[in-house]
Amino acid sequence: MTGDGGGPAGFLAVDSGGSGLRVVVGEAGRGALARRESREPLRTGDRGLDPDHLMGQLVPMVRALTADAGVSRLGAAAIGAAGLASLGDALRDEVPVALERAFGIRRVALAADAITAYVGALGSRPGAVVAAGTGLIAIGTDLTAWQRADGWGYLLGDCGGGAWIGRAGLEAALRAHDGRFGGSAALLAAAEEQFGPVRGLPGAVYPRTDRAAVLASFAPRVAACAADGDPVAVEVLRDAARHVADSAAAVCPSSGTPHLALTGGLLKLGEPLLGPLDEEMARRLPHARRVPAAGDPLEGSVRLAADLVTGGLTLPGDPAMLTVIEGATVTEGDEE
Repeated sequence: MTGDGGGPAGFLAVDSGGSGLRVVVGEAGRGALARRESREPLRTGDRGLDPDHLMGQLVPMVRALTADAGVSRLGAAAIGAAGLASLGDALRDEVPVALERAFGIRRVALAADAITAYVGALGSRPGAVVAAGTGLIAIGTDLTAWQRADGWGYLLGDCGGGAWIGRAGLEAALRAHDGRFGGSAALLAAAEEQFGPVRGLPGAVYPRTDRAAVLASFAPRVAACAADGDPVAVEVLRDAARHVADSAAAVCPSSGTPHLALTGGLLKLGEPLLGPLDEEMARRLPHARRVPAAGDPLEGSVRLAADLVTGGLTLPGDPAMLTVIEGATVTEGDEE
């Protein structure tokens, strides 16, 4: 496929995350027209995120999608990828050239998944988004620059996220087992119901390569104990709410009436977390307007791609988190 066919130019939008790829082909004004998924997560290697693996998956998917959508040419692509900020050099160097060679695409936006989460939630408005699941990251912009807080992984940060809550709950369970101050008999019972005798807990967690997910799997138990009135579990979730609000406050524009949205699976913990979180957000960010997230990271990639096609991209660039490539030219600011 080349970019020389008739008809309006379509766009390609990609969301690459821990569970695989989600890919959309669409047209500006008509939105997403066809979509497909791959359950194969993008590999990482010595060069970081692997551009050959990405293109190996994309090429057959995009050919099928353009046929499904009836799109004869693609004018732009937006690729959102987890890990892009720290592991994306090879993607930035090679994927735009590969997309132009394969599909005639000359405008490419490469975005960290935090950026696509923001755009999916708020579009191009100033504000802040907290994406909270197993981990936690906050990102905000006043439309002149991006600010990021946390997202440092479960060993060094992600404070208030699912793994953080699960680890705090399991620590309280072990304290109760030992007879130490700060323990919770309710959390001990919940831990043994989920994992078996807690003496075996280190062996159930430490050897796992998905330790963060294992820890996060206990967060719903912490929320359930808090809902039942366990004071230790209640305090864990209050501490989590404070951490989430800290990250939001660090990135939210301080002037005007910025929009503030929360997104991610952590919200499924419900009132035991959302109650104290509402209180902390109101206390820390009284000038912000809380709004529901309009869409997810894939929708963010769709919006970025559609704006690239029309020349309407107004979000600021960032060398690590959002770069726009015109042919061989990388721009770190708005579309010209």
